[in-house]
Amino acid sequence: MSAANSAERSLIAKLAVEESWAHTVDPAARTAPARQAALERFERQVDPDGSLQPAERARRAEHARKAYFARLALRSAQARRVRKARPSDKDGGTP
Repeated sequence: MSAANSAERSLIAKLAVEESWAHTVDPAARTAPARQAALERFERQVDPDGSLQPAERARRAEHARKAYFARLALRSAQARRVRKARPSDKDGGTP
């Protein structure tokens, strides 16, 4: 696929997403199944056999969720640092 086709497809997809959200009456209700699935994923991670009490499972799942997002933030910061250290075309270096 050429770059022009790829860029056009990306714009068409963005347009479709924005149209869809423009017609969504309750965004929270629309995304509720995804949030529930994410929560269940963390609960399965911390209690795969389902032996914990619900309150303890929820507590641990919340910490697992926070660790997951902290790990993403760390990776993002590391990637930004690497990109910043890399010479750019503007500086006369090679990409």
